[in-house]
Amino acid sequence: MQRKIIHIDLDCFFAAVEMRDNPALRDQPIAVGGSTSSRGVIAACNYPARAFGVRSAMPTAQALKLCPHLQLLPGRMHAYKTASRQVMDILRRFSSTIEPLSLDEAYLDVSNSAQFQGSATRIAEAIRHSIQTETGLTASAGVAPNKFLAKIASDERKPDGIFVICPQQVSAFVARLAVQKIPGIGPKTAARLHDMGVHHCPDLFKIPLARLIRQFGAFSQTLLERCQGLDQRPVSAERVRKSVGVEHTYAQDKCSLQDCEAELPALLETLQQRLERHRATPLVHKLAVKLKFHDFQQTTVEQQLQTPDLAALRSLLVTAWQRGKGRPVRLIGLQAGLAEHDKKQLQLEL
Repeated sequence: MQRKIIHIDLDCFFAAVEMRDNPALRDQPIAVGGSTSSRGVIAACNYPARAFGVRSAMPTAQALKLCPHLQLLPGRMHAYKTASRQVMDILRRFSSTIEPLSLDEAYLDVSNSAQFQGSATRIAEAIRHSIQTETGLTASAGVAPNKFLAKIASDERKPDGIFVICPQQVSAFVARLAVQKIPGIGPKTAARLHDMGVHHCPDLFKIPLARLIRQFGAFSQTLLERCQGLDQRPVSAERVRKSVGVEHTYAQDKCSLQDCEAELPALLETLQQRLERHRATPLVHKLAVKLKFHDFQQTTVEQQLQTPDLAALRSLLVTAWQRGKGRPVRLIGLQAGLAEHDKKQLQLEL
């Protein structure tokens, strides 16, 4: 049976909640994020702000240079979680197979649904209508035979739109799909593909398989599948947590290795608390240290370890610092990778 997958993505979610609760902000460029004094970043922004080039994950200082009259809001996580719970409750009326990805997006499998005579397109429209009328928020939807295509489709008509890829349209759609739009392909991987002459999905099949494997290893199989429009992953109601992490951006750069080392105990304590909260400590199989330098370049060093150990983390930190060649550090992060063989199931916290 042909699967029917819907991807629902709330439009500029944090900013949308702020505009809903304060309509005076609706036509003003706004962003939710940290202040420049705390060296914050933009978590979300509305479309008037995007018109000035403001984007999520952008340093707040840069956003204010692009848009000096940007209204910066500190964020209200309680309000966002409440809105997210409302939306997830709506989704459950249309499918029992839902996979939340974050507070503002989720997959639904409606392959066996009898609603609207089984029409996934009509179900998606009904979901969008319910979200708007019941929460005052808008959502974009993608409808396709698999998760990968549904996620891409939801971006095609943003904001407040719907895009449908029927099974018979898959081949034509991926034939014109730019490889950088494939989920999992970041800027570095896209650049490597472009250097090989791969700009659109059909270009990948001009590259010898042996060369692909040399360049991308096991990810080559995923690349080949996605470039054919294939994705066999099921929509899973439970998510498998793969890692637990903690990171901190400092008000002042850390200009020496010793300054960075002094921050490790506090970061490790927070990491251990989060592992205990998720009952995940026995599952740790890998530790990593991330440094983000003053120029926003970053590096991550990891090692197979089963215990969050301060001495081991110091060793990883030294390697990461050496990679930076003495550049000042603005952010330090620790991450514990969790063993997949145990498949510990953790519900997404809303």
